Amino acid sequence: MELPVASDGVRPSSCRKPTPARFEDSGFYQHYGDKSDALTGYETLDAPPHYDFYANTEVWGRRRRFRPSLYQLHAKPEDDCRPPMYEETTAGPTESSDDEEETTEPPPEPTRFGWVQGVMIRCMLNIWGVILYLRLPWITAQAGVGLTWVIILLSSCITGITGLSTSAIATNGKVKGGGTYFLISRSLGPELGGSIGLIFAFANAVAVAMHTVGFAETVTDLMSEHGAVMVDRINNIRIIGIVTVTCLLGISMAGMAWESKAQILFFLVIMVSFVNYIVGTIIPASPEKQSKGFFSYRADIFAANFVPDWRGPEGSFFGMFSIFFPSATACIYLFYFIFFPGACVVRDASGLLNDSLTSSSADCVGLSCNYSWDFTECINNKSCLYGISNYYQMMSLVSGFAPLITAGIFGATLSSALACLVSAPKVFQCLCQDKLYPLIGFFGKGYGKNQEPIRGYLLAYIIAVCFILIAELNTIAPIISNFFLCSYSLINFSCFHASVTNSPGWRPSFRFYSRWLSLLGAVCCVVIMFLLTWWAALIAVGVVVFLLGYTLYKKPDVNWGSSVQAGSYSFALNQCVGLNSVEDHVKNYSCRRTLTWSFMFWCFSVCVPQASSCLSELQEANSSRHVSWLNQRKVRAFYRGVVAADLRSGVNVLLQGSGLGRMKPNVVLMGFKSDWSRSSPEAAHSYIGILHDAFDLQFGVCVLRMREGFDVSPPRRSHVNPGFDGFLGGPENISAPSCIQTSATSFQKKQGKKTIDVYWLSDDGGLTLLLPYLLTRRRRWSSCKVRVFVGGDPDRKEEQRQEVLALIKKFRLGFHDVEVLPDVYQNPQPESVRRFQDLIGPFSVDPDPKQDPGSGLGRQQEEPWRISQQDVERNQAKTLRQIRLNEVLKDYSRDAALIVITMPVGRTGVCPSMLYLAWLDFLSRDLRPPVLLVRGNQENVLTFYCQ
Repeated sequence: MELPVASDGVRPSSCRKPTPARFEDSGFYQHYGDKSDALTGYETLDAPPHYDFYANTEVWGRRRRFRPSLYQLHAKPEDDCRPPMYEETTAGPTESSDDEEETTEPPPEPTRFGWVQGVMIRCMLNIWGVILYLRLPWITAQAGVGLTWVIILLSSCITGITGLSTSAIATNGKVKGGGTYFLISRSLGPELGGSIGLIFAFANAVAVAMHTVGFAETVTDLMSEHGAVMVDRINNIRIIGIVTVTCLLGISMAGMAWESKAQILFFLVIMVSFVNYIVGTIIPASPEKQSKGFFSYRADIFAANFVPDWRGPEGSFFGMFSIFFPSATACIYLFYFIFFPGACVVRDASGLLNDSLTSSSADCVGLSCNYSWDFTECINNKSCLYGISNYYQMMSLVSGFAPLITAGIFGATLSSALACLVSAPKVFQCLCQDKLYPLIGFFGKGYGKNQEPIRGYLLAYIIAVCFILIAELNTIAPIISNFFLCSYSLINFSCFHASVTNSPGWRPSFRFYSRWLSLLGAVCCVVIMFLLTWWAALIAVGVVVFLLGYTLYKKPDVNWGSSVQAGSYSFALNQCVGLNSVEDHVKNYSCRRTLTWSFMFWCFSVCVPQASSCLSELQEANSSRHVSWLNQRKVRAFYRGVVAADLRSGVNVLLQGSGLGRMKPNVVLMGFKSDWSRSSPEAAHSYIGILHDAFDLQFGVCVLRMREGFDVSPPRRSHVNPGFDGFLGGPENISAPSCIQTSATSFQKKQGKKTIDVYWLSDDGGLTLLLPYLLTRRRRWSSCKVRVFVGGDPDRKEEQRQEVLALIKKFRLGFHDVEVLPDVYQNPQPESVRRFQDLIGPFSVDPDPKQDPGSGLGRQQEEPWRISQQDVERNQAKTLRQIRLNEVLKDYSRDAALIVITMPVGRTGVCPSMLYLAWLDFLSRDLRPPVLLVRGNQENVLTFYCQ
């Protein structure tokens, strides 16, 4: 992709000819006060936070911004002197070759339907399906009102828990097409995600057959009532079902717009049928309806129908559950569709008007005798054709106008069949495009602007036709129940697993879920699978295991950052950390040497040998007492000590050699060298050299400064390098064995309802935001409120605040307090500038005008930490920024529990080490709260997406 061209108003300071400016009251504000220039980065490559840095797609109409790399920020000017990569240009004519074809129209957008047409209507149509109209009264007759309520509540609990788990997974990043498969695969990884993708796509294809058979069954009953016969009942259902699913295939292949319009029509028809059904229960029953078992609301009918009356091979609790479960998505069934028929209709009726009683009879059987109807003959012969135990079209009988219920059945069955026929190929297409399994890529091809899976539609059509040939709704529904339960189980397990691994990437914006509730839901789904149909459950589990084994064997080339990967890291680290408390044994010698090189938190110390032999120094550096000190304080960390000629070379060895494979450190945490101005310049130069080395090795860097310092141990031992004051986990914290009497620091206390102030001034990939988030997950810091401060324009303050707030919201960190600080770009106070001058004065190079003009340069080459006037001039903007930021920190964060701020990067060969140290010192000095200076390696550690 072509890089954006920088505007003329902004160039990197390292590439621009220095302007003659000095830190004097007469001239130092001249450049800094230019707001238009200041707001674009203070003459630096460093870019403020922006959406484009984290997005995977471009916005048509403008060039995409790019975050500068760490190499660009840190390298010498002669190595990399390109213009800023984050400048924004218009989408108008740009410099390009004559033969380059410009895009004049935006790319086609996929069809969007909104939350009503695209979500609510589709969900409601899925709820009001074939089971509701054709089987729920029959299930009520079998299980009784009481147990039917239990079936519905159990089903609703499973789907409710699964809904909570799905909401958590779906809000843990931007979700693309693929539905349940996409959620599970990006959460658990391709091993389980691929298998469940196939099962869920297959289940939806079979659901097409179930709903189509329900439609065909209703049409067949209507034909029978009017004397129209094609062949026989079973073959009639097959013929009508195949014709119907073929028509639905045509609608699906016509595109999502036509499918959506059809769904709206179906929704309206169903709503009218519901109203008609309620009205019908109130209207007094006619003799014809009474002959078929409907007597309006009767208490004794409700009492009789409250208890179960199992009949036929499906007559059991879990048999009814398996038939009902495919439609278990709402508690609306409890009263609306169970109470009404259970209180109005008897179980058995003949449908014959001649069965009315003119007088009471002692031989009459059933509740109908109380209402002058005698159905004794058909009850004894088990030949009754009506009543809720025998007549599937009971809703039509109860309703005020039967054709409206028929229209509702048509709408419910066809809409659900159409929805499944669309969703199954979409899920399968996503699976095919991931290329997890062979021979299925053919079905992943999309057509048109919406990438319609035409080949997938044909495959789903063939599967549906095969199951339509069964022509028995009560046989198809249990098959779907097992597949759906398998899918729900893995969804719940995905949520549980992602939560229990405690990965930083698990940050769902939906908070109303419980990891243990998700685990309970997963276990319940598996148990019910085997209680329903054990052989179908074994098949489903066998398919999952087989596909899991295949994926583990083939190891597809995908990396989605799944919870399984996070769990693997966590398990390896926990096992390795656990070995710290295990004494060495001769039988485990070879194992110990290979297993303890994993990392979680590494504590390093560098020992500089004295004139004597370094053997004792090496033994001291790797003494077991350092590990014991960590174990006593329950610090889950690894300790590593090295002996080196000097501090910088020792740290360099540790940075390059620590870790094993993927398990290696990626962030260096150091204490601030508070005595840099009093110690030897060589030590300070070595300290800054460590920062440069870390940047060169693509490490993130954090420098922690505490007002009371880190000196919590007795005087350091002689073998520890005195040039480095405060490498966390290094000389001060680890090497002294008597550190047991450690004084408490602010990080060991419960912080209460204080604030963590984050100054996100430059975009480093998100590490500046991620660290405070991780800190608030700890019990001692969980009550703290995180405030995010960004620089901005006073004329666009609220607009910029909303932009940053929207960006942070996409990261799902839970930070809601964002404040734009235009005064970051104001002039620092003259007194502050003078104090900074005094700070760097002892390290300045002032060439003697009587001598050779190059004498100062020669001295700087001998003493590279020296600051020349040229260094002051070309780093002037950055210097003034650090001075001003210190004033801002004092104004806004005086009472904070912790200040986290983006650390400036000193360019190699441009910013002398003493000037860089002066920046860090002045930026964080005279502040009561601890200050954490953070600079990521300019690579994303936060993402919008779930993969």
